[in-house]
Amino acid sequence: MMSKIVVFGGTGMTGQCAVKYALEKGLTVRLMVRDEATVPDNFKNQVELVKGDVINSDDVANAIKGQDLVCVVLGTRNDLKPTTMMSTGMQNVVEAMKAEHLAKVSVCLSSFLFFAPEQVPKMFAHLNADHKRMLDVLKASDLEYRAIFPPHIADEPSSEFVIEYDKSPGLTREISKFDLGKFLIESLFEEKHAAKVIGLCTKPKA
Repeated sequence: MMSKIVVFGGTGMTGQCAVKYALEKGLTVRLMVRDEATVPDNFKNQVELVKGDVINSDDVANAIKGQDLVCVVLGTRNDLKPTTMMSTGMQNVVEAMKAEHLAKVSVCLSSFLFFAPEQVPKMFAHLNADHKRMLDVLKASDLEYRAIFPPHIADEPSSEFVIEYDKSPGLTREISKFDLGKFLIESLFEEKHAAKVIGLCTKPKA
């Protein structure tokens, strides 16, 4: 049974939902954090905390040691400046997973990756460029990745959602943070999602 999971980015909006779902599912959760003060009280005592920075390869290797599964929900909060933090982190995660002979990783990216670069809103261009570098790292990795491309992540209750491979379902322009968090974990247990690019969105209300 794949029972131990390490989450990178588990204190952000979506990351917290992924952590909570993993705990509900009975997984042993390890969280790598730069600052323990960012870990919510409601699950602080239920997870193993490892201090570190995703751009430090030794920190990442330490976090991945002894785990079965990996979930990557890296983000820049509201910082839209040029960055290589997420792609550097992704490269470190891939290398550490290979060293530990791990294969399964779910990664939260963005549905803007389904667009031609010139169609991406200018304000998100730098962020999208780093998401693209993350995706390139994943595709070159030979891992059983789940590259998940959500549209707008909404602070809305869970509801029905749809998925498509290699394209956005395009039925709505959002996904509940709860559904995305759940899917980041659940997809790791379903072989049909292995080495797939996955678009998802909330199902329209009838």
